[in-house]
Amino acid sequence: MLKTLLASVDGMVYRRRLDPDWTMEFVSSGCVRVTGHHPGDLLFNNRVAYGELVIADDRMWVREAIACAVSEFRSFDLEYRITHCDGSTRWVWERGTGISDEHGRPIAIEGLVQDITKRKHAEHALREAERRYHGLFDNAIEGIFRTTLDGHFVDANPALAHIYGYDSAEELLVSFLNVGTQLYVEKQRREEFVSIMSARGSVTGFESQVYRKSGEIIWISENARAVFAEDGTPIGYEGTVEDITERRHYQVRIEHQANYDTLTGLANRALLQDRLQQALLTAASSGRRVAVAFVDLDRFKFINDSLGHHVGDELLKAVAARLKSCVRDCDTVARLGGDEFVLLINGHTGPEYVRQLMEKMLAAVAQPWVIEQGEFLVSCSIGVALHPDDGAEALTLLKHADSAMYRAKDNGRSNFQFFTHELNALMTEQLELETHLRRALERNQFVLRYQPRVHLATGQIVGAEALLRWRIPQRGTVPPMRFISLAEETGLIVPIGKWVLQTACAQNKAWQDAGLPPIVVSVNVSPRQFRHESLVHVVAEVLQSTGLQPRFLELELTESMVMDDAPKLVAMLDELKELGVKIAVDDFGTGYSSLSYLKRFPVDRLKVDRSFVENMTTEADDATIVRTIIALGHNLGLKVVAEGVETAQQARALRAYQCDEAQGFLFARAVSSYTLPKLITRSIPGRRV
Repeated sequence: MLKTLLASVDGMVYRRRLDPDWTMEFVSSGCVRVTGHHPGDLLFNNRVAYGELVIADDRMWVREAIACAVSEFRSFDLEYRITHCDGSTRWVWERGTGISDEHGRPIAIEGLVQDITKRKHAEHALREAERRYHGLFDNAIEGIFRTTLDGHFVDANPALAHIYGYDSAEELLVSFLNVGTQLYVEKQRREEFVSIMSARGSVTGFESQVYRKSGEIIWISENARAVFAEDGTPIGYEGTVEDITERRHYQVRIEHQANYDTLTGLANRALLQDRLQQALLTAASSGRRVAVAFVDLDRFKFINDSLGHHVGDELLKAVAARLKSCVRDCDTVARLGGDEFVLLINGHTGPEYVRQLMEKMLAAVAQPWVIEQGEFLVSCSIGVALHPDDGAEALTLLKHADSAMYRAKDNGRSNFQFFTHELNALMTEQLELETHLRRALERNQFVLRYQPRVHLATGQIVGAEALLRWRIPQRGTVPPMRFISLAEETGLIVPIGKWVLQTACAQNKAWQDAGLPPIVVSVNVSPRQFRHESLVHVVAEVLQSTGLQPRFLELELTESMVMDDAPKLVAMLDELKELGVKIAVDDFGTGYSSLSYLKRFPVDRLKVDRSFVENMTTEADDATIVRTIIALGHNLGLKVVAEGVETAQQARALRAYQCDEAQGFLFARAVSSYTLPKLITRSIPGRRV
């Protein structure tokens, strides 16, 4: 029974003598589980002594510890390593006590040895896990915390201390008595944190502004969960903290770039659309009034091109500030691009309020703009659309305000116009006209008429101006003043202008081939054509394809166009003159010519505007202007042509002023290519009109 009892013990029961070899007197069968050796191998140190199984590093201190305990008549309790029969190292726990003879002298030790390798490995793994945990905790980039329910820090890592501006975690722990009142900039954020925890048991991406030790405010993001006791009672919170200040600032910059104009700081198109949509929704539910004003600077391109884009940018910023100073905080001033601005006026009291605001804006923009280059006067044109009368949708209001702005431009600039239903009808008609215009060339709807130009001294026809006419079947002739500006605006003037040039040159060559005395045909060139880089190439190509000599082609430019693009124009005119083409300045006297530029231009003719010719026989001032232009042209070595001559009295006065040439109804209206040769033939040299 004793043998069975000992065999059931988890371990090896033994008795060893206290002789030099510590001879094993008894060993239970449990030694197989502990050492891998059978009891007979260890009994009386038959094959191996137990002491030799203890690894060398532990052997000496184990023997000394046992000897010391026996000499002091106390039990011993040791953990050490042995070499198993299979060669592996095992951890064992030995507990024993000394046995004395009748004289009280220690003669043996009895005890128990158990294999604790699994426990030791588990303890090692636990210690390693703890070491790794503390390594992660102490070296983590993110802040890690544990707090009580009432907001007192229980634990914190160095990263959390660094985020909050403290030198150590210990300093942080003693400094915070209540997270809710000491940490958060917005005190209610702690309440929101606790509320989410109560509902979900965790929070994710909880972003807040908090104070650092220095008082600096930063942004943090928290991920946390509730901690519960064994009975399920919440006892605190634990989680991580990340400093997201830089990311938040970056997001703010990105959002600002996405919603605001980088030059002026005003709302951009996207933000305007969003605010306009919100304003219209509010207006629909509350009955508040909304107005949209489209603002465009007058002659901005002239300043931008003449003074440079950097000056133009400064002007745009100045205008933006002036516009913003006129509106309330609830209104929006936006820049769509270029010199186009839009105002969203919320909750106004009616058209009269908007009218007064527009007058205020016109006055603000018109204030002198003083910069290093000098003092400049700036103006703007404004179009206004009111909700809901002029449209219920954002795009409709913007379109109608834009249309009203163009009406303001047409009315002389520096004014504002409200959108009207008449303007809407005009827009519809204009859109329909544009649709027809885009197909006019391919449908052969254009035709040229030629108005003769006569030499005043002889009455001979020496030239003709090619005038474009447009006829739409079932609709009749469209006046040039209605479609030329539309063609210019849409860019269709470039292909149309090329067709006019080609047709006029081909017709002039056909007249010459038919034996008609050679004359100069004048072709009007629009600003858009002159800004087109291929104009010189197109003229050269047309001359070559038609066979017309360049000296029989004259290109007419308006005075205002000449001055707007003066630097660029000089180079282009020089190229045209190299081709042999003649150049005329039309409508002279109506613009603001700089004589220094005019002197540099390779011009052949000046054409006196009809507005001066019309009243020169009754108005002394107009007569003086006409005489001055003629004298100026002659002094510059140019021919001078008077336009709009309708009476013999005007013709006589022009001869007296020594004007070279004239054209007008007195001599002939614009006629077809078939009729003009007859007029040329009848204009015999020497005959006076």
